[in-house]
Amino acid sequence: MSSTFGKPRASSERPPQSPLPECNVAILGCRGAGKSALTVKFLTKRFISEYDPYLEDTYSSEELVDQQPVLLKVMDTADQDGPGNCERYLCWASAFLVVYSIDDRKSFEGCQRYLEVLALHARGCQRRCPVLLLGNKLDMEQYRQVPSAEGMSLATRFGCLFHEVSACQDFARVQHVFHEAVREVRRQAEWNLPLRPLFISEERPCPPVATPVVLPTHHSLATCTFNTLSTVNYKEIPSVAQAKLVTVKSSRAQSKRKAPTLTLLKGFKIF
Repeated sequence: MSSTFGKPRASSERPPQSPLPECNVAILGCRGAGKSALTVKFLTKRFISEYDPYLEDTYSSEELVDQQPVLLKVMDTADQDGPGNCERYLCWASAFLVVYSIDDRKSFEGCQRYLEVLALHARGCQRRCPVLLLGNKLDMEQYRQVPSAEGMSLATRFGCLFHEVSACQDFARVQHVFHEAVREVRRQAEWNLPLRPLFISEERPCPPVATPVVLPTHHSLATCTFNTLSTVNYKEIPSVAQAKLVTVKSSRAQSKRKAPTLTLLKGFKIF
């Protein structure tokens, strides 16, 4: 089942024939790292303390990132003890958020396995998706087991961005992380655009010596001589066909309601 969040938009703002560009973000991490708490905080601005750790679902929200609308789809994965059955999100996601808890070193060590899987996948398919490493539960600073320097070092090792957030307290920082994932996807798409030359030239052969053309004298005017030189003709290359976006449909039934609805995961406790 897929749930939709966000504010309703007037039909005049976006014509039906012009769908929003999509960005698929998968949230990975060991059990207890706070993946579902981050997801619901971003989508509803609320914090949950209890949820079903075995439930996995995909949600969508219409967002405005840098004044550009985007349909952001978030997969809250439910891996239990590390990467398993990874194909379901490796081929679906445009970006990955790998989450650990700063007060749980075991979850931090589990993140390394996820980063290794993502690196192997990128080398195998020759397609690099942006990855962000998140240290969650910043509100538990007094119980910290993973220093910020270790998180930064791990992110540098795998070439990904690093942030520390709190799903319990700071909505603005959580929102920034999800929007930063969208920005990274856009940058990656721009880097992968093929170079397209604007013009090619066709030169006509030039005679070894310019041929003078003499105009006859008329009404006492001086004789004028013009040199005929080769000319260069330009023609524009036809535009390269634009790639079509392929929408990956969720395996579960999509919500048929037009108005945004809020569907919480079973067992969520709202505060």
